[in-house]
Amino acid sequence: MPTHQIAVFSAKSYDERFLLQASVPAIEFICHEVTLNPSTAVMAEGFEIVSAFVNDDLSRETLGTLAEGGTRLIALRCAGYNQVDLSAAHELGISVVNVPAYSPYAVAEHTIALMLALSRKIPRAYNRVRDGNFSLDGLLGFDFYQKKVGIVGGGKIGLLVAERMRAFGCEVIVYEPVNSQHCVKQGFQTVDLKTLIQQSDIISLHCPLNSDTRYLVNHDSIASMKPGVMLINTSRGALMDTRALLDGLKSKQIGYLGIDVYEQEGSLFFEDHSLDIIQDDLFQRLLTFPNVLVTGHQAYFTQEAVQHIAETTVKNVLAYLNGERLSNRVGM
Repeated sequence: MPTHQIAVFSAKSYDERFLLQASVPAIEFICHEVTLNPSTAVMAEGFEIVSAFVNDDLSRETLGTLAEGGTRLIALRCAGYNQVDLSAAHELGISVVNVPAYSPYAVAEHTIALMLALSRKIPRAYNRVRDGNFSLDGLLGFDFYQKKVGIVGGGKIGLLVAERMRAFGCEVIVYEPVNSQHCVKQGFQTVDLKTLIQQSDIISLHCPLNSDTRYLVNHDSIASMKPGVMLINTSRGALMDTRALLDGLKSKQIGYLGIDVYEQEGSLFFEDHSLDIIQDDLFQRLLTFPNVLVTGHQAYFTQEAVQHIAETTVKNVLAYLNGERLSNRVGM
């Protein structure tokens, strides 16, 4: 089989390293660090296969340019595909495949890490001790034991978080509209979303972003939560309305907020902006709260997960080249 070149966008050094390790002689990855968008899509001219990541812009305009250049397959290196105009891809004859599951353990463990860091004020304690300050004032935490934890989304990641919180002695309730019976079989109580929002001390989001879940956390839902609630989001940024979060933090309705995703993260995350003046005022305001912990979409980022992403991407590409069924195809 002749060597087929694949144009890879949003490729950091670690992406290139793991893709190279997983590659086979039949394919060659041409890596670009720039994001894929309407302006950069011309760089893929002549490439039948393009690989993109979570914050790449795969709108109709981008897809149109790719199709004109001969692209017929987009191999996503992520599970989510809400950034892809699937209708346009179908019309243009472009197939889209994803990596449906890489390491749910990585995301689940990072979720727990955010909870623990917030509940015990680890970032503040770390900085305080480095300054020689060993006072405990302002570091009072709380036990997870006997707290009620609400998991929104009972898929692989959500149930892994649920299992770990149950091990802490928490009462866990799950909202899962699609496959609630699976949650019940795993020993978890399922409830409607309204009940979960009203009763939970800790709420963790593990659901896809679609028209039903966009801004699931909003002014109204926050007002229905327990005062001082802990909110965690390692799923999709636009599940939360940032303005509503700010109001909830200011009123102290939200006691703790941990997020690994942000609704406008595309222009921020995965890049070094330490010497820049960040123009996103809402994001900057979030960072001023002492009870907010933000990480830059790193929940997935473990050696095991990145390796699996690379291996699955290679398998998806080979299946296409060999004319096999695309088992990880998404959309129409």
